[in-house]
Amino acid sequence: MKQTHHFFAFDIGATSGRSILGTLQNGKLELKELTRFPNNILRINNNYYWNIYALFEELKKGLQTAKQQGIDLDAVGIDTWGVDFVYVAEDGSFLSLPRSYRDPYTNGMPEAFFKIIPRKEVYETTGIQILNFNSLFQLYAAQKEGSSALKHATSILFMPDAFIYLLTGKKWCEYTIASTSQFLNPKTKQIETRLLTAAEVASSLIPPMVMPGSIAGNISDVICKECGLNEIPVVAVAGHDTGSAIAAVPAENKDFAYLSSGTWSLMGIEVKEPIITEESFAMNFTNEGGVEGTTRFLKNITGMWLLEQCRKEWEREGTTYTYPEIVQMSESVDNFQFLIDPDDAMFAHPESMTQTIADYCRKTAQKPPQTHAEFVRCIFDSLALKYKHVLNGLQKVAPFTIEKLHVIGGGAQNKLLNQATANAIGIPVMAGPAEATAIGNVMMQAKGLGLVQSLHDIRTIVRNSFESELFLPKNTELWNEAYINFLKITH
Repeated sequence: MKQTHHFFAFDIGATSGRSILGTLQNGKLELKELTRFPNNILRINNNYYWNIYALFEELKKGLQTAKQQGIDLDAVGIDTWGVDFVYVAEDGSFLSLPRSYRDPYTNGMPEAFFKIIPRKEVYETTGIQILNFNSLFQLYAAQKEGSSALKHATSILFMPDAFIYLLTGKKWCEYTIASTSQFLNPKTKQIETRLLTAAEVASSLIPPMVMPGSIAGNISDVICKECGLNEIPVVAVAGHDTGSAIAAVPAENKDFAYLSSGTWSLMGIEVKEPIITEESFAMNFTNEGGVEGTTRFLKNITGMWLLEQCRKEWEREGTTYTYPEIVQMSESVDNFQFLIDPDDAMFAHPESMTQTIADYCRKTAQKPPQTHAEFVRCIFDSLALKYKHVLNGLQKVAPFTIEKLHVIGGGAQNKLLNQATANAIGIPVMAGPAEATAIGNVMMQAKGLGLVQSLHDIRTIVRNSFESELFLPKNTELWNEAYINFLKITH
């Protein structure tokens, strides 16, 4: 029996992507980055799009890199951000570039839709956090603007499913990515037809549902020939990147919360059944699909998007910082001088993030940050206090006492923010692995091929393969006082 297995994980976030080689041998996993590339939003006629064709070229480039290094792949898996999709024509071609969730064409769409089906009824049906860019409201916006792509579409594919289609020619709708749409019922795990009907969209446009770990098909002969590959299966992993990341949380029991920290911060718990209550509705928490039929009960929080946009501004001005330099800068500034609500709508896609942060501080009777270090400190303090606010909400409805917060993703490497988070929330923070999304992608491929049997097996391999760092709470009284002030400032 083969002892070493190689897996290709294609992981695309909202600002960048990577192709990762995962090697599973003797119960341990090793990762190696093959390629890295930017994922830039295209602004065309004041609409925002993703360049899916450029991303597909990057996918093929990653596969070619693996071949050039003499690696025989056992499987391929793809994960992306949520909610966005592409329209497919009758002849199989894409009718347009996929619109980006950052596109303001969905502004006001939830409120308009709720005149047809009330907000509470939509939430009770889907359990999904009401966000204007959810797929349901994107489709409703497309219908309202008379989208010719929607009019002529014979199917709709979410982003990871679109890449699977380009590789295999097969059309699927993977469960975890569909669960971000606001038209999937988390109890039945099926598309809720009446919501699409209310948006004047045919439910027949959505392909058959598959669960994570299903083999979607083999890479087509054309792509194999172009990339120099043998026949390779494509596994429908947890196509939503957060779904893949949560599968890689190295937890030893169920009494934990997680924070997937990247461009977005997603904080939540893993439960067997969706939590759809008056409290969860009032707090606008979401129920998204996880592996093995679990539910990711969580809340989206604007994360490193704030810092990423500031860094882009500074780079345009001629100043570039490494991540360690950013952390060091922040340490040079006193805590709690400037606090913002990271989720305020004004931070969604501003022309200038630094100017918008300064404006928020002036609006809330605070002095604005002046130096780059002060902007960074403002962002880190505000995120840590926002995490406390969300965790408090989680604990109100969680069916267990949350004993530990697992931080995964790129933010797991930010020791300053991890310590601040532990201080703010008052419970231990376990940071790592940073590459949780790629790990979860790879391990679901392994599960699809029958090499591991359960989520428990996956997490055992993750604990044995990657180190985590523990942060214990400090100065909790000081942070509790700051939290009271944070609530006053952010209302």
